[in-house]
Amino acid sequence: MAQGQMAPGIVPGRLSSDELTSNFTDLHPPLAPHEAAVAADRCYFCYDAPCVTACPTDIDIPLFIRQIQAGQPQAAGRTILEQNILGGMCARVCPTETLCEEACVREAAEGKPVEIGRLQRYSTDTVMVAGDHPFERAAPTGKTVAVIGAGPAGLACAHRLAMLGHDVVIHESKPKPGGLNEYGIAAYKSTNDFAQAEVDWLLKIGGIAIETGSVLGDTISLDGLVENYDAVFLSIGLAGVNALRAQGTEKYGVRAAVDFISDVRQAEDLAHLPVGRNVVVIGGGMTAVDAAVKSKLLGAEHVTIAYRRGRDAMGASRYEQDLAASHGVRILTNVQPVAVYGNGSAVDIELEYTTTRDGRLEGTGEMIRLPADQVLKAIGQTLEGAPEGLALDGNKIAVTGAGRTSLDGVWAGGDCAAGGEDLTVTAVAEGRDAAMDIHATLVS
Repeated sequence: MAQGQMAPGIVPGRLSSDELTSNFTDLHPPLAPHEAAVAADRCYFCYDAPCVTACPTDIDIPLFIRQIQAGQPQAAGRTILEQNILGGMCARVCPTETLCEEACVREAAEGKPVEIGRLQRYSTDTVMVAGDHPFERAAPTGKTVAVIGAGPAGLACAHRLAMLGHDVVIHESKPKPGGLNEYGIAAYKSTNDFAQAEVDWLLKIGGIAIETGSVLGDTISLDGLVENYDAVFLSIGLAGVNALRAQGTEKYGVRAAVDFISDVRQAEDLAHLPVGRNVVVIGGGMTAVDAAVKSKLLGAEHVTIAYRRGRDAMGASRYEQDLAASHGVRILTNVQPVAVYGNGSAVDIELEYTTTRDGRLEGTGEMIRLPADQVLKAIGQTLEGAPEGLALDGNKIAVTGAGRTSLDGVWAGGDCAAGGEDLTVTAVAEGRDAAMDIHATLVS
């Protein structure tokens, strides 16, 4: 029985099971074949296609769309997967509105781009449903590579290395592979356990073993890996969460947004997942939007995103901001948290209005207080557990070229490595390119 949105505190069952099922259906339903054909017909097949330049994995977008137009979706899927082996997930989660679709000539001329993301999903889903893996392994090289972390960068690196004939062992600390694709993507963007289905499909290339519960710095060490493998690729992500500089953050109800998102992703029954009546999400990126929208979909009555700078500075795209607003999420900008109040549990939060003077953010002294029985921190993540001896660039692993670290035989990519945007598609590109560099080093 649903408790209703008015129930106080952090409780499960604010909505009925039917309402929850409806809320967490696919954000963008897949295209039917005739819809894909119509969408493909809108492409100009530009010779110097700006959409390709805007794609971090350099997919030949005009080619795969022409293949769809010609009635060859599996060929289109192969074109995509040659460059981006996780093209299925990227089609679901990529901010295409600020990448390939923003660069589309149709967007500039008409304000409505070719639906590149949905066409990519149509093609890659066709390949995966067919069941056969489109690539074959090269002859064995006798070399073995350790990949630390089974997120997008690690999986992309492992697949490319396996395809080139190397044996790969992926060491993953969590119970399931997938990284943020499994634990950190909004449930309404990746439905039907797609992340695990994609991993299972990727492993069909052969030559890849995954060891879960394998933790760098605990059950395994970098020195041991370097000694026992011909090369090592680090894709350990960002496990730490930045501290919220405010009083009262130790109270019950204050937690990391990534942990909340993970709970939703892993929940067997959403009706049993607790959520607050009044939820405040601190931050302005994609994680903040995902956490806020999920809170609303779970039945929170009031959800507010509180961001310290102006709306134009938010990490979430305008599309994501509008998505949040369409679900009833309030976006409050130019505010920073001062204190969380409550007797042991969060009850409300005090925020201070901010302004920027001479390029510096500072408080104005004007306050606003909001009811908040749940406060979700989405203010960025930090590198944890970086092995000693690795040079850092800021709070990430320093890399040169295609992911080479300061240690011989060790590469890094994805969120843990300096440079690049924290996007799934960027991580895939970095994993793929590092694999090519590792291969060139091993066979030289």
